[in-house]
Amino acid sequence: MRKFKMLAVWIALISVCIFAVNQLTSEAKSEKEKLDVKKLNVDEFFADHEGAFVLRDLKTEKTFVYNNERAAQRFAPQSTFKIANALIGLQVGAVEDEYDIKYWDGVKREIDVWNKDHTLGSGMRYSVVWYYQAMARDIGEQRMKEWIDQIPYGNKDISGGIDQFWLSSTLKISPLEQVDFLEKLAKESLPFDKDIMKTVKRMMIQTEGDRYTLYGKTGSGSGIGWYVGIIKIRDRTYGFATNVAGTGTDAKEITMNILKKYKLTSS
Repeated sequence: MRKFKMLAVWIALISVCIFAVNQLTSEAKSEKEKLDVKKLNVDEFFADHEGAFVLRDLKTEKTFVYNNERAAQRFAPQSTFKIANALIGLQVGAVEDEYDIKYWDGVKREIDVWNKDHTLGSGMRYSVVWYYQAMARDIGEQRMKEWIDQIPYGNKDISGGIDQFWLSSTLKISPLEQVDFLEKLAKESLPFDKDIMKTVKRMMIQTEGDRYTLYGKTGSGSGIGWYVGIIKIRDRTYGFATNVAGTGTDAKEITMNILKKYKLTSS
């Protein structure tokens, strides 16, 4: 009986050792397969559009930049500012939560889905300009300026009017600054309550796969297109910003093709 017990112990020990070796091998393989952002090549995706692309590994702090000059150049954020606008609106109580409704004023606008009542969340999802303009007016110039300075966000210039300054107006931000801002949002180190940052990130979710979650926001105007966001895959998180001479749809398509090429999303 004692021999059988000893044999069982040895079998258990061997099993534990095999499991540990396999685990270490798997982790080593996974580490080896992790993306080195410095080795990206994205030239093929900008054949039809002048643009810039920034991708930062938020764990290693390695940053890939395509078109350094444009990546450092400031442009109006257009609807990508909805991310900051939502954070500020929630923080100061201009809206209660992502379900806070604003009622359509009956004015027919160019995008059909805008012509109805919206919540903060649906306003983000469908990029409803009038909702976020109304919220900006509720925030007010003084409070808006205080929070834009605290973040800080781009050139911090909101002199173009409380409901216009981010729309082809005075507020400007570069692709590199967009990624700086998104990194702080991902790490929840912006000067907002943590539950508010979690709410805004939740509203930004675009797609979820078995192994990744993609958060993003487009922006378009005056011949400039943006797609900015965060991609979480396994134990890695990346911040990204794409800016092109084109539309937000163009910027998003380019971004998705890059992410697919490097297996950061499903193919």
